[in-house]
Amino acid sequence: MAPVNWGILGAAEFARKHMAPAIHAAQGARLAGVASRSGDISAFQAFAPDCAGYDSYEALLADSAIDAVYIPLPNHLHVEWCLKALEAGKHVLCEKPLAMKASEFGAVIAARDATGLLCAEAYMILHHPQWQRARQIVQSGGIGDLVLVDAVFSYDNGADTDNIRNRPETGGGGLPDIGVYTFGSVRFVTGEEPVTLDAQITWENGVDVFAHVTGDFPSFRYSSVTSMRMHPRQEVTFHGRNGVLKLTAPFNPGVFDQAEIAWQRNVHSGDKPASVTVERFVGVNHYVLQVEAFCRAVREGTEYPATLEFAKGTQAMIDRVFEAAKAP
Repeated sequence: MAPVNWGILGAAEFARKHMAPAIHAAQGARLAGVASRSGDISAFQAFAPDCAGYDSYEALLADSAIDAVYIPLPNHLHVEWCLKALEAGKHVLCEKPLAMKASEFGAVIAARDATGLLCAEAYMILHHPQWQRARQIVQSGGIGDLVLVDAVFSYDNGADTDNIRNRPETGGGGLPDIGVYTFGSVRFVTGEEPVTLDAQITWENGVDVFAHVTGDFPSFRYSSVTSMRMHPRQEVTFHGRNGVLKLTAPFNPGVFDQAEIAWQRNVHSGDKPASVTVERFVGVNHYVLQVEAFCRAVREGTEYPATLEFAKGTQAMIDRVFEAAKAP
């Protein structure tokens, strides 16, 4: 079966360092082209010498040899170029957040349905086996009835004032950038949606740089912190009546730390120690797994887990948090 020929709209650093190499390494995929308005794609050709250059996004979309496009553009451009790519007959994998408001998903979902093409948010963690395992443990009752979930994702880019995440006009902010992880991962594992939400948010230059979110899901209490002004940390803990499940490198495994799940269970009253099982996932690249799953869905019609409807649900949660915090 012929590979899926991929094009990339823009020579973003993230695309160059992570997604382009993943496309090149993935089975069933081929990095066929990059559209760069600067005209320089030498960094991509260093590992994919047959990769073609295009001097505009429109030129890449007009090439019938391109089957699918990856969109790493600034957040506020995502919906526009998703629609243009679908109209050009391309399958689309778009960086998160795909839209700045849940209401903006409607046009993209309609275009996906009208064209019959695959369009998805690049929510790579759903393809990582640690998250699939966490979902299986929690939903099978491996830690008993769920009581509390807490999630943290932080880094510090305060010195990088030109970063698009620090600019309101490009859709910046901590919640659009990493709230998709602290929110979406919990929705995925539990299969539940929030009932109530409250938030305390710190703002700089019109973007959120710290957010403490609390609320209730149908069966558990929720707490999360996202920040672009704190020392790097990421962790998600599912705390049940009969055990605790902790992911210590949930979002950037292999970069932040090794992916592993620590599963504590069989805890009784008194001083009896917990039984702890640590499951490690060494050498897994969730970007490659994401591309391979996308290609299978395109070529074989297999189910793709990161649907637009799921992404819309996470964005709806972000919208509600901003409303609860009375965002400016």
